[in-house]
Amino acid sequence: MTDKNRPAPEKGSPRTLPTTPDPAATKDLRKLLDGRWASARDVFRNNVNAKELLHDPTLSMDEAREAILNKLSLLAETGIQKGVFAPENGGAGDTGATITSLEMLGYADLSTMVKGGVQWGLWGGAVDALGTERHSHYIKDIIDLKLLGCFGMTERGHGSDVQNIETTATYDLETKEFIVDSPTPSAQKVYIGNAAKHGRMAAVFAQLYTPGTKESHGVHCVLVPIRDEDGNPMPGVTIGDHGHKGGLLGVDNGTLLFDKVRVPREALLNRFGDVSEDGVYTSPIESRNRRFFTMLGTLIRGRVAVGAAAGAATRASLTIALRYAMRRRQFEGLPGKEKRLIDHRAHRLRLLPRLARSYALALLQNQMVERLHDQTAAVNRGEWDVATPTDEQLRRQRETESRAAAVKVAATAHATDTIQECREACGGAGYMDENRLTIFKADSDVFTTFEGDNTVLVQMVGKELITAYAHGLSELSPIEMVKFGVENISDVLRQRTSIPLTVQSLIDRVSDREENSLFDAGYQVKIIQEREHNLLKSLARRLKDAKKMEPADAVKLVDRAQDHLIDLAWARIDTMLIEALIEAEAELPADSPAFPVLEQIRHLFAFSTILKHAGWYQEQNILSGNRTKAARAAVNDLVDSIGPWSGVLVDAFGIPDALVDVPMLNDSGVDSLTGAAE
Repeated sequence: MTDKNRPAPEKGSPRTLPTTPDPAATKDLRKLLDGRWASARDVFRNNVNAKELLHDPTLSMDEAREAILNKLSLLAETGIQKGVFAPENGGAGDTGATITSLEMLGYADLSTMVKGGVQWGLWGGAVDALGTERHSHYIKDIIDLKLLGCFGMTERGHGSDVQNIETTATYDLETKEFIVDSPTPSAQKVYIGNAAKHGRMAAVFAQLYTPGTKESHGVHCVLVPIRDEDGNPMPGVTIGDHGHKGGLLGVDNGTLLFDKVRVPREALLNRFGDVSEDGVYTSPIESRNRRFFTMLGTLIRGRVAVGAAAGAATRASLTIALRYAMRRRQFEGLPGKEKRLIDHRAHRLRLLPRLARSYALALLQNQMVERLHDQTAAVNRGEWDVATPTDEQLRRQRETESRAAAVKVAATAHATDTIQECREACGGAGYMDENRLTIFKADSDVFTTFEGDNTVLVQMVGKELITAYAHGLSELSPIEMVKFGVENISDVLRQRTSIPLTVQSLIDRVSDREENSLFDAGYQVKIIQEREHNLLKSLARRLKDAKKMEPADAVKLVDRAQDHLIDLAWARIDTMLIEALIEAEAELPADSPAFPVLEQIRHLFAFSTILKHAGWYQEQNILSGNRTKAARAAVNDLVDSIGPWSGVLVDAFGIPDALVDVPMLNDSGVDSLTGAAE
């Protein structure tokens, strides 16, 4: 647009950053991004030979599977895996350190991260979190890679619907054994990591039956040996191999079928449900439904780790693409002088808003890891009984599970979008395996559907909001309901979703103003939050009659509102991301050279998010067309301002050079093009 038609700058518009970036900003930005477990990141940076972890795309599937075991051994020597295990089982009880280390591994090789996640997070995590002292002798061998195992949950007929899996574990009173069986072809365990080649034992999730009961006691986990010492399948166990996949070649995904396999009674992981020798079932959790969700809730660290690794792969891809953009020249600018890719606004618009979202996701991920770590530590100290939590602990537990789902969905969806954009932004060079972008793309692709399918998980986020809202209203008396009014949704959510004090004070500051600048942090979060609140309020109205209906009609009503529920969840995710940026910004000293840079990253994230839903904001009369035009103009100004600082922003990720020093960045032909000298 011409200057004449350009919207007037919004009040509060920040100054353009200096065209010469200050490298000192990198230090403060990295401190924020490294978070509480900066020392775990430094262990990886300083003690792990990153080059030895890189994936060799020329290896065959079988060669890649064998090579990955050596990589796991290198990691095991550092001891980073001990953090996820409880101290009484020989672990370090430092969940945050281990998840952070797995995140760092995402910069190097996602196959190794997934293989380590299966071994220590899923398989080992199941034994550690769902077992008792009678299973603790397995843990040391799991930590030391002497007992490789699988996590047998997903079935051919029931993927995300774990509650209705078909595998059975039936107690035989005469022999004091459980009989584990796959009664139908759809009960076959599928996509199981470590199953096709290396696993010797599986944590098998099955419907538990005891003598004299026709109904299952619900889904429980039983340890089942699947291979002998020579690697041959155990009697009654049929093992399949999924073979070549779209990515993650080093991970040996396979299938498992059980034909009346007998295991000792002690093989039941019995923390939340046990069967006595005489066949009597007991549980510290009376409700079958809550027992099921309690068991699954103890395993959310795998979901958190997947989101973390997806974020790392995305940041590595952005680092490669932006460094390339700052070197690669294409098309003449001034006569006889070609421009760098980063000097083209269209290129900046492709990458920099995605970089801003990556910053927000990294900061939110750090918060999620802290939350999970503190909750796990409280359990390990005996301050939090997972089986019988207080009402407040139960609320926090559900909120933690919802947040873990939100971060996983947001990080993996962003990875799929951004890594592809990075690949395209690097042209033909980006398509070469040696430059790593196609490897990141292939290996991260499945992240949107494992550890919980994103479409399913995002609905969990929305349902938790609806539950919190309904619960908040239900606690009010009829008189209070009248005083409260259905429009005043913010107070309910403030109590139920832990809005940070830093953020709330900013919102309060702008609430009484008639007009606010789009650049005001409080107004930005208020505008983004308004979409969440509005969608929640309207969804609650749509669903309010469901409880009064016949089941079939209620199901239809809920199904018709499914798209609304998903929109609400994404709006919640955007609110969490802007809050994370604002909280991080508040931690920086005002005189830090990083402060104005992070401030502009926050502006870029906020405006990009608002513009994505510009039509909705105009439909709801929240923002006028002129204000959304101003936001669009601001995005252009911001990418122009931030462009020269791209190197500083990606350097702050602290990725070991060996992992992003790809051949196209060392191509002498790129720098020797016409006009290479500034």
